[in-house]
Amino acid sequence: MKQSFFNRRARHGFRVPAFPKNALQLAVLAMAASAGLQCNLANAQTPAPELKEVTVTGNPLGATDLIAPAAQYSGTGLLLRSKTTLGETLDGIPGVSSTYFGPNASRPIIRGLDGDRIRILGNGGAMVDASSLSYDHAVTSDPISIERIEVLRGPGALLYGGSAVGGVVNVIDNRIPREALFDEKGGIAGKVNLDLATGNREKGSGLLLETGTNRYALHVDVFNRETGDVKVPVSLACTKGGTATTANSICNSASKVDGGAVGGSVFFDHGYLGASMSTYRSTYGTVAEDNVTIGMKSNRVALEGEVRDLGGFFKSVKGQYSQTDYMHTEYEGATPGTVFKNKGSDFRLEAKHAAFGNLSGVLGFQSENTRFSADGAEAFAPYSKTSQNALFAYEEYATSWGRLSFGGRTESVKVQSLGNPLVAAFVPGSRNFNPTSYAMGALWNVKPGWQLTTNLAYTERAPKDYELYAFGPHVATRAWETGNAGLDKEKSTSLDVGANWKSGANTFTANAYTHYFKNYIALLNTGNTYGQENRALNPVDANGDGIDDNDPDNKILPEQAYTGVRARFVGFEASGNIRLLEGANKLDLALRGDMVRATNLNDGLPLPRIAPVRVGATLKWASGPWGSSLGFDHSAAQNRVAPGQRATAAYTLWNTAATYAVKVGPTNQLWYARLDNITNQLAYSATSVLTTTAFPKAPLPGRSLKVGLQASF
Repeated sequence: MKQSFFNRRARHGFRVPAFPKNALQLAVLAMAASAGLQCNLANAQTPAPELKEVTVTGNPLGATDLIAPAAQYSGTGLLLRSKTTLGETLDGIPGVSSTYFGPNASRPIIRGLDGDRIRILGNGGAMVDASSLSYDHAVTSDPISIERIEVLRGPGALLYGGSAVGGVVNVIDNRIPREALFDEKGGIAGKVNLDLATGNREKGSGLLLETGTNRYALHVDVFNRETGDVKVPVSLACTKGGTATTANSICNSASKVDGGAVGGSVFFDHGYLGASMSTYRSTYGTVAEDNVTIGMKSNRVALEGEVRDLGGFFKSVKGQYSQTDYMHTEYEGATPGTVFKNKGSDFRLEAKHAAFGNLSGVLGFQSENTRFSADGAEAFAPYSKTSQNALFAYEEYATSWGRLSFGGRTESVKVQSLGNPLVAAFVPGSRNFNPTSYAMGALWNVKPGWQLTTNLAYTERAPKDYELYAFGPHVATRAWETGNAGLDKEKSTSLDVGANWKSGANTFTANAYTHYFKNYIALLNTGNTYGQENRALNPVDANGDGIDDNDPDNKILPEQAYTGVRARFVGFEASGNIRLLEGANKLDLALRGDMVRATNLNDGLPLPRIAPVRVGATLKWASGPWGSSLGFDHSAAQNRVAPGQRATAAYTLWNTAATYAVKVGPTNQLWYARLDNITNQLAYSATSVLTTTAFPKAPLPGRSLKVGLQASF
């Protein structure tokens, strides 16, 4: 028999990419599938026993009490916070903000660190795209397709490399099933998602089907989402088709996303072997330019397997391999412009060794290879090739009072500039780096319900290809970016101290941290300006209108250069839950808050785009099949800004949600509604390059009602 679909997926967490279908086609297909499968569901057996849910990204040994600060989001909780991008979906979690390049491109920021310091994974493997290269490049994962997200706050470099110096976001799906879903009689299960929203005229849909026996499992899914321009509380200028107009919406913020996946696994007595193929397609407005859209596509093939209960020195061995072919084209109107490509592969091997007394651990090897290219007028980075190999070890020692953890990682990284046959400014070159990282931590069970944790880490990160070799116009961020081929490794030391308390439904978690960088690679203003088209330094601009007087079509861009500086990040984050009412009616008060202060120690000035102090609270009520919530998130004014950056005003966003769960025949249905920004508050993000430089371009979305249905069978 199949396991309870909601419970199984909340436990394992699986993501859902898919093949293009529009919302109506998916709805018809879902209803037909549901009707046709009822005869199979009638043969269902007793559900398999539930396993305790664990967050695995922060601990490869599967411990339920984590030393490193981590959290997971799935089920109804993830559904109700899901937005159109991964960054906005996680924004507001203590310690997590977003880059917010409009509603279509947004990457998570963890504890003030963004870009390649945050590692985004797919099922623990590398997610190859171009999202860390530029704020207007989207992550190739849509929240409508995600089953669970795990967030590791603080350095994850020990297990996932120097690019995880700030944290890890692991997007999880079931494209490769890791355990049998049914018994020997077989069965079929599925899930349907449908939603509509008013603020951006969103129409979203998704369908997932799984079948198999105790010896094999098959998985197929599709999803689709379309949106229009996002409504905001202020009138904004817009030029479309050469016509200037104004509207209460973010110009050029519409989008269309679809995709799909097929995968499967075979199971044997002590493990599994599986494979999947997935595709992701997205077309969206860049927001920064009124007539520029991005057409993106990504195809990924993945293999995964594990052998358990080996009985020798190694208890189990798990291997993962993926290969990704990513490309996006930037269109000005209907005319193709710059084309970005990134092809890469990732191989990861982990082996858990047998326990030596109270000592248990995992040894691993990881290899990643990528080839990047950019062709067109806005190619600001050369063709490049990056290869990196790493060995790592993670160990835990159990004591009578808690656990100790320690380990290390050593890497070999080669970054090559291959130049560009059409751009003479890109000079071929090569750099080799050998980053090493060490970490240790402790968890102390002070008394029943109370735990104290501490983590100390030293991390080294090799510079990325664009940090070394960039030289060209980056119009989306209105800057001329210049790399530095002489950059050294980025070196940092971090300390995190935390406290956790739990008593029934009452919980409290707090973490204080400091992060010191000996060589923080920052993108800083130089005071120089460049001509966008002809790459001429300091063009003539006598009247200060931003136009080269010698070439009226050549816009002037300020130069920003990748520079190594000493830097310090200091912050605090806390969250908790108070059970106010117990019984048939339950009432909880959820509290949250965070702050981070980031300083360039070379000159004592703030680092750019750092989130202000934030606090929030939500009342949650539940009674039988009904649930509801009402809450707010307040962001203080951010006046501590880097030179050339605009300050942002304080704002408070109110939101409410309601759910109703009902069983109709063989189908479990969850109906939901969510109202965001109830008061239609005008707000600008302090962490967005769109709103902190030049003229504010994209406010946060205005009032929007979203309604939807999630049904499993």
